[in-house]
Amino acid sequence: MDKDTAISSASTVSAPRGTSNRKLKRREQQRAIETRNLILDASLTEFAQRGYEAASIRRIAERTRLQHPLITYHFRTKLILWRAVAEHAFAEIRTAWDRQAPPDSDQPPIDRVRAEYRTFLRFTLQYPDFHHFMLRESHPNNPRLAWLTKTILKPLLEDRLLPQIRAAQEAGELPPGNPILIHYMMIGMTSVLCSLRDEIQTIAGISSIDPKIEHEYWGLIDQTVFAHRKASKRRK
Repeated sequence: MDKDTAISSASTVSAPRGTSNRKLKRREQQRAIETRNLILDASLTEFAQRGYEAASIRRIAERTRLQHPLITYHFRTKLILWRAVAEHAFAEIRTAWDRQAPPDSDQPPIDRVRAEYRTFLRFTLQYPDFHHFMLRESHPNNPRLAWLTKTILKPLLEDRLLPQIRAAQEAGELPPGNPILIHYMMIGMTSVLCSLRDEIQTIAGISSIDPKIEHEYWGLIDQTVFAHRKASKRRK
């Protein structure tokens, strides 16, 4: 075998090994992502059901069937885990919003507002623990609420939602009033199927997770809140 043939053969042999290593690394990264998401989903339920103080990393490990040290490997403390749960949930919401109302689209503000709260309704039904996770933190002098407000809520409101609500009001397509109150009115309306799902089921036998019920309920919101939008489109 001459020198050139030897070099060529060596390259041919080494290439699959490099490819195999890259595939192995990608699989390991994917497993790490899946493990992290499993922990975050279980933690959302734990924090929602028990509250931050009573929540236990050991119970989260039991929920996920993972070893306790693996939880703390990904999230060193309970506070770090709690913050990661909040960031993950709102990242999911923003991703869903961006699909329905991309920031660089030329949608009218009223259509963006409608799409985003419609998406939020779907999110609360898909992740019913999210509402209770948030509600648990809504009390005075709570340092986690202060962090949540500064890090996530205020930027989200000031940069995205409130400007859209104001623009829709100026166009006469949303009722006048304080935009922040309109936002929380919409949050209340779009989360009630989730927050009162057991009561609604018990009293009326209505399942909140039934797609027909979701569609019917959104229709009521549409008629109540976005009537100006529809009237405006008819005039055009």
